Amino acid sequence: MASHYHAIVWIDHREAKVFHFNATEVDRMILHPHNPTRHIHHKANAIGSGDAPLDQEFFEQVTEAIANAKTILITGPTSAKSELAAHMARRHPDIARCVVGVEAIDHPSDGALIAVARLYFKADDRSRPQI
Repeated sequence: MASHYHAIVWIDHREAKVFHFNATEVDRMILHPHNPTRHIHHKANAIGSGDAPLDQEFFEQVTEAIANAKTILITGPTSAKSELAAHMARRHPDIARCVVGVEAIDHPSDGALIAVARLYFKADDRSRPQI
């Protein structure tokens, strides 16, 4: 995968789409957890919250995939986006400093996601030197 200044991640608990891009090029990668979570129903009077445990290995794979980006936007429809940001802040603070936003986005097409990212970073680029 080529090295681009910007990266956007769309993540839920079943997959992560990682895009490295510039004004004219896009490199795409799709990552899947080893044990994708299924929807869990909580039974009354049962012990535990009914939530699936976080997949730290999956978050590590995603973090590794975006480690070379200088600006990162994390998106997705569920809590996985904020869980990824928190994971990066705990374990990879140098990469977490490159995160410029965590935004809720439902299920866009790849083209729509890149369009949102380019628009987002166009405004962000005006305030940052690109080295």
